[in-house]
Amino acid sequence: MAGSYFPQWRVRSSTSDGQGQVIATDERLPMPQTVAMGVQHVVAMFGSTVLAPLLMGFDPNLAILMSGFGTLLFFLLVGGRVPSYLGSSFAFIGLVIAVTGYGGHGPNTNLGVALGGIVACGVVYTLIGFLVSAIGTRWIESLMPPVVTGSVVAVIGLNLAPIAVKGVTGNNFDAWMALGTVLCVGLVAVFTRGMVQRLLILIGLLMAYVIYAILTNGAGLGKPIDFSSVANAAWFGIPTFASPVFKMDAMALLAPIAVILVAENLGHIKAVSAMTGQNLDKYMGRAFIGDGLATILSGSVGGTGVTTYAENIGVMAVTKIYSTLVFVVAAVIAIVLGFSPKFGAVILTIPGAVLGGVSIVVFGLITVSGARIWVENKVDFSNNTNLIVAAVTLVLGAGDFTLKLGGFALGGIGTATFGAIILYALLRKRG
Repeated sequence: MAGSYFPQWRVRSSTSDGQGQVIATDERLPMPQTVAMGVQHVVAMFGSTVLAPLLMGFDPNLAILMSGFGTLLFFLLVGGRVPSYLGSSFAFIGLVIAVTGYGGHGPNTNLGVALGGIVACGVVYTLIGFLVSAIGTRWIESLMPPVVTGSVVAVIGLNLAPIAVKGVTGNNFDAWMALGTVLCVGLVAVFTRGMVQRLLILIGLLMAYVIYAILTNGAGLGKPIDFSSVANAAWFGIPTFASPVFKMDAMALLAPIAVILVAENLGHIKAVSAMTGQNLDKYMGRAFIGDGLATILSGSVGGTGVTTYAENIGVMAVTKIYSTLVFVVAAVIAIVLGFSPKFGAVILTIPGAVLGGVSIVVFGLITVSGARIWVENKVDFSNNTNLIVAAVTLVLGAGDFTLKLGGFALGGIGTATFGAIILYALLRKRG
């Protein structure tokens, strides 16, 4: 039915070779394959969605839970028309640490102050969404054209890269194991076919996990995997909820992060539009509102701020499966897992070298998806405005350039985002 709020998803069977077939947003695979793809999207978002709360002293199980609820809320707001997964945003990390004074270990004892700022950010983000719904995207596209959005998306991957690399270079064995994990994912991506190829992240991780276990638990070459915590963990448990505390100084620091989230979401939707050949601009305002409300919901109960995930867009780029129903499955899986300490214990057995290797691939896919925005939109780099904007933005973000104004500190992603917007506004040729 053409006028229905949700699409009428047509069933498409996977081809045997898995090459070139595109599953559109309003199509779906048979249920077993849809579930398998949902699992892969959970795997793709998991590293960042768990890592971000750990860096800020949040409960990672609650972050997983709220990512699921946030994704379902987003799905409802966009009418199932935009394929996206909402996970923990890294844009909040620097400022959350600044406003809470978090020391980097254990629970954040000043968590409520950060949550108040996260809720304030969500409110600003939602209001921007209503404005875009009312007057369209032209004004925001004027501020953030493809050269800016592509740069911001690429910067997120580059800014996260040191986290993955530093996490696996503590010793020689882990460094080699991380490269082995990258190779496992690459082998699955290039030399397999059909659904195996489409599950490259999941299967590559499992292959590397088994290899790691053989080399360590079996041959004694590195730190063995300890499974005792899994046996002792409960199957079901409630995550640790927390309430926001609204302090004006913290809210003033965290609320402007909404601009970064807008740039991320805009870039992601443009990337999906380019990959699917569908113009999703008419859903932009609703997508901003969905993301903003999901951030408010998450911050209200103790979760991190959320954003649409380029990691999952990277998976879509490789698999060519854009069915929005896959993200409903992924969200439901995340919700179930969020209520399971046993699951958290299992995930914690994944060696850092393996998770870091997968992160190298996924963060690389984020960076490339930003470059893809440039390519698909034919950004002209013989134009010095575009050249300077992209060049400066990439270095600011990759170098984690931090700018301090009194008590206000803007980390690398924030500096790069605002820098790109301001540079383009100042340098673009008018008329």
